[in-house]
Amino acid sequence: MGAQMRVYKRRIRSVSATKKITKAMEMIAASRVVKAQRQVAASTPYATELTRAVTAVAAGSDIRHPLTTEVERPVRAAVLLITSDRGLAGGYNSNAIKQTEALTNRLTGEGRQVDHYVVGRKGVSYFGFRERPVAESWTGFTDNPTYADAKKVAAPLIDALNRQTAEGGVDEIHIVYTEFHSMMTQTAVDKRLLPIVFEKTAEESAEVFEEARKKEQEYQALYDFEPSADGVLDALLPRYVESRVYNALLQSAASKHAATRRAMKSATDNAEELIKSLTRLANQARQAEITQEISEIVGGANALADASAGSDR
Repeated sequence: MGAQMRVYKRRIRSVSATKKITKAMEMIAASRVVKAQRQVAASTPYATELTRAVTAVAAGSDIRHPLTTEVERPVRAAVLLITSDRGLAGGYNSNAIKQTEALTNRLTGEGRQVDHYVVGRKGVSYFGFRERPVAESWTGFTDNPTYADAKKVAAPLIDALNRQTAEGGVDEIHIVYTEFHSMMTQTAVDKRLLPIVFEKTAEESAEVFEEARKKEQEYQALYDFEPSADGVLDALLPRYVESRVYNALLQSAASKHAATRRAMKSATDNAEELIKSLTRLANQARQAEITQEISEIVGGANALADASAGSDR
């Protein structure tokens, strides 16, 4: 076998090994995304109904609660970014980071100081590489988040909202994550969690807020606050934040697995095409070697024949 053939054979073996890895990762991601989809479907109704309840309480009371009342001149905002702990997911992490940068620039342009809270090693690495401060960070659970993880993330956010800005508190809480629509479509979005405002800030909450405005009198008639509306809000709103963060973690996990599956399928297809191209080149090289060997044999035979004829004369 010639040197060129050995090079092609070695490359084919290398690409074939890579193809096996990407194919396995594609199958693993496909199995995980199904489980993540089920978790998203199971958590969304709870988050929606809890949002409805919090909205009803806020609409049916005239108190000024720190978690539902907008500050006239907000000076500091918290931005929670959700990324993944691992890569190999196409543009999943970069899209979420770009969305965060756009939100940060917008808030900064409006005169707010931004504190970043980051979930996932990719986001932590992004801020660490650029030596930008991070208020809190969490890693190690992005592939399969639990409600306990959501509570751990939500706790410092709620605590920051309850503090005065002079003491390091914030006036607003925003969240950036990747929303799962389908196996082929995932979108990086940013939403304001708190304070809750009665406006169409998100598709899923728009109907809730619109219904709350239309039925404000009905809510007032149906709800009796014990011990007080303030106490009810104190109890409901932390759970509201936890449920929204948990749903965002699940949406991000499902989006990450879908992105990984798509990226690994593309890598597998590219490996197959490369193997075909290398096989064709190897065949061409082999044919050239065979042609050269035949030419050498024929040339040698002709030379022997000519030599034999000369000796006979």
